[in-house]
Amino acid sequence: MLNNSPTMEDLDGGMASEVDREEEEAVTDLLRDRFRLCTISIAEAEAKQCGMEVSQPIITCISDLAFKFAEQLSKDLELFAQHAGRKSVNMEDVILSAHRNDHLAASLRSYCNDLKAKEPNFERKRKKNSRREGRVAQELLRTPDT
Repeated sequence: MLNNSPTMEDLDGGMASEVDREEEEAVTDLLRDRFRLCTISIAEAEAKQCGMEVSQPIITCISDLAFKFAEQLSKDLELFAQHAGRKSVNMEDVILSAHRNDHLAASLRSYCNDLKAKEPNFERKRKKNSRREGRVAQELLRTPDT
């Protein structure tokens, strides 16, 4: 007779995944709140610098849109890296994400080139010939003793 009731292992696994999901949601909520605060701060500073006043609902809307854009961007970057067979995102993925905005793509390329110029330039060492290649070269150079 088959027993279809869940076992303790099933319940524990379900509880663990539920706890993980709740922790992930809490982290996402915290990130969203911090992102909103930063966005609101930037929007208010820019408005003040330009001598303008922006209403709170507009600032909240801008903040929400910016967060949603950042979420979508992170998903795109993850997919680009996976498609390239990598587990981490690199600068080329970020530049690729801006392919529809020529000005942004050019700015990102310029920024990338500036970063590369600031990096210390380590010359790659030449790869030493392997023993086999060395033997082949010696055999070619040998002349018969006759």
